[in-house]
Amino acid sequence: MRAPDRRGRPGSLFRRPARAVRRDLSQLLCAVSGLLLGLVVPMMSAGPQVDAGRAANLLFTIGFGVIGLVSIIYSMLFLVVQFSAGAFTPRLALFRDEPIVWRAFAFTVGVFVFCVTSGLTIGVGDSVSALAPCVAMLASLVAIGLMRALQMKAFDSIQLGHSLTAICGRAHLLLDDLYDRPYAPDRPKPHPREDGVPVRWSGAATVVQRIDVRALVALAERHDCVIAFRVAPGTPVWRGSVLAEVSGGPGPPAPALLAAVTTGSERTFDQDPDLPFRLLADIALRALSPAVNDPATAVESMDRTEDLLTRLADRDLDIGDFSDGAGRPRVTLPVPDWEQYVATAVDELSRAAAGSPMALRRLRDLLARLEVRCPPERRAIVRERLRRVDRTGSSAHPLVWAEPPPP
Repeated sequence: MRAPDRRGRPGSLFRRPARAVRRDLSQLLCAVSGLLLGLVVPMMSAGPQVDAGRAANLLFTIGFGVIGLVSIIYSMLFLVVQFSAGAFTPRLALFRDEPIVWRAFAFTVGVFVFCVTSGLTIGVGDSVSALAPCVAMLASLVAIGLMRALQMKAFDSIQLGHSLTAICGRAHLLLDDLYDRPYAPDRPKPHPREDGVPVRWSGAATVVQRIDVRALVALAERHDCVIAFRVAPGTPVWRGSVLAEVSGGPGPPAPALLAAVTTGSERTFDQDPDLPFRLLADIALRALSPAVNDPATAVESMDRTEDLLTRLADRDLDIGDFSDGAGRPRVTLPVPDWEQYVATAVDELSRAAAGSPMALRRLRDLLARLEVRCPPERRAIVRERLRRVDRTGSSAHPLVWAEPPPP
């Protein structure tokens, strides 16, 4: 189901994802599978027979050796993650969320459980099939292969190009799913949201990460009301903050509404299309700080920012209204508009780049090309920032500012 059909049904990105559930279940599944195989495989009599004591010792050695190797590798990877956060931006958590991180750990746990269970199952018999040691050795080789893939992924995460590509890759998936309708200035605008009964956040300070709109639409339809959220995914909330307002009816109980909201300690890519622009701006700002002074990194970040802004320039960004099956509006969400995207990507960067001719010229080129490619109704927002950058560049760097921007 496509996400941008907001006046129909909510799309896949506005449902509660199950990544955390899948992560926990995969580890449990591997552990249970290792336990069952460890009980069954040693009982098989197929293949050549080996001394039971030596087979048990080999299984214990493989099991504890694999789990020890994994412990060392994961401890080293924590340093890699810390370096990546310090080099680019502390909000960049791409490596931690990579599926191979928890899949490799889950498989290794399964190998460990299988080896220990098999060694105990063999017991004190005289001989046992060589199948169990062979399976343990093959599984350990697979675990080592996963560890190597994990290390390569970690090495990629500390390189600028790979990090920028990963940010843009996730941004492309998110933006293409959310905004697949072309921009149409004559499309009817949604009705203004009416004030209703506020629903306040009662927990500790946190960040809204995901909103299960499908569940909220069903909830609003069941209580014949309209739920208007005042915060979007990626917004911090604290005790007493107005999370949503309910109008048109008594509305659902507050616990039922809050159950459709997932919170956490940081922003995620799941439903936060403004996050990629924030990350790219943070990387460029850090590169332009006096402590780093690396304008080339800022320029590389701006290359990716131009790609994302160009992708959104001719898209319909008004996607925050959701209806039930009969077409009645049920849920509204605040979503970023064109000006917010441009402001996140450019405003702070234009001030930080004032002391770097290289970065300031790249920012001017970005805005000049973006002004040409976006619809006429959106050009004023870009043109205003282009004039600001031109004034800064001509006054601060007059010798290198005479050359006109590329077409």
